[in-house]
Amino acid sequence: MTMINLTENTDLLGGISPEKFMQEYWQRKPVLIRQAFKNFSLPISIPNLKKLAKQENVESRLVSNFNGEWKLKKGPISRLPKMSENDWTLLVQSVDLHDDNVANLAQLFRFVPDARFDDVMISLASKGGGVGPHFDTYDVFLLQGHGQRRWRISQQKDQTLIPNLPCRILENFQVEEEWVLEPGDMLYLPPQCAHDGIAETEDCVTISFGFRTLSFANMVRGIFEAAADQVSVNSGLGSGVYSEPAIKGFKVSGYYHDKGAKASSHPAALPEKMITDALKAAEKIKFTEDLAVRFLGCWLTEPNQLSVFDFAEEEINIEDLPASTLIKTDRKTRIIYRDKQLFINGEAVTIKLNKLLKQLADNRYITAGEACLSDMETFELLHRWIDDGWLVLA
Repeated sequence: MTMINLTENTDLLGGISPEKFMQEYWQRKPVLIRQAFKNFSLPISIPNLKKLAKQENVESRLVSNFNGEWKLKKGPISRLPKMSENDWTLLVQSVDLHDDNVANLAQLFRFVPDARFDDVMISLASKGGGVGPHFDTYDVFLLQGHGQRRWRISQQKDQTLIPNLPCRILENFQVEEEWVLEPGDMLYLPPQCAHDGIAETEDCVTISFGFRTLSFANMVRGIFEAAADQVSVNSGLGSGVYSEPAIKGFKVSGYYHDKGAKASSHPAALPEKMITDALKAAEKIKFTEDLAVRFLGCWLTEPNQLSVFDFAEEEINIEDLPASTLIKTDRKTRIIYRDKQLFINGEAVTIKLNKLLKQLADNRYITAGEACLSDMETFELLHRWIDDGWLVLA
């Protein structure tokens, strides 16, 4: 992909630069962008979207509000209501994992760090279709793809939900602003901004680019898990998800001893010295940047649970390819780095980040000619990733 110019004004963001958008709007306030995409056409056809919803390896939902009764059906969705029946919406999650055109469209939003990107959800609705007024904990760009949708939003503090419904619908939605979006129009909403999208036409398609919210509770729990894995691998107790390669400073040695302990008249009581010594041993573990990076890097590149990579059908030797051949990350591959540490699809790469691997992560491709100039370790790594389907040729 072409690197995004962070200081250049762009139609995508309403005539302002990505730099200015991030400083003034991101996580701060909603913004309506008319014709973010001029002459927009759908990256995936409506029939193909319906086909995806029928598949076992695709997450989908059908939300309806027939006669005022909200219903939710989880996919696969083998049969949809007729488009002439009002008030239903099909939601297909993570379409970027299943369609190259959709994945390429998501690349335009990479002025936001990849670590924050979640997925592209696409909705198809009949007239009147929607999921009710609600709020989300994540940032989202809502691109109108086909037909018209009326968006109503509110920055209200009241987040009380109507009880006993299959969907999370606000009980007291107070509309503050509203617009009708045409194909190519886009609405950005920060977290906690209440919103309600209602299809004004049949075949109403909205494309949602969602950016995950990272709770501190999950971060802390994950760092503790990474610490446990590092203690295990450094102390000969086995390995775990965050063990390899081992990080120095997590070896715990020695044994509990209680020489001179008094005879116990309460044998079931837990010895106080055992508690004290366990805490002293635990205090030797330091929560370092390396530990936090290990957890975050592995966690944030973990492939979607429905992702299936296609192994290379035949052995590919990069040196035999034309120098201009593109070696690209598969659309399902997640890759990020920090300093000299690279992470890909939930793994911490054992060799240090170099110029070529950094280029691969930032651009999502390198050429075969560039790969042939790499060191042997990098060259072997690229071959393994091609064999595993993490990299593909173009």
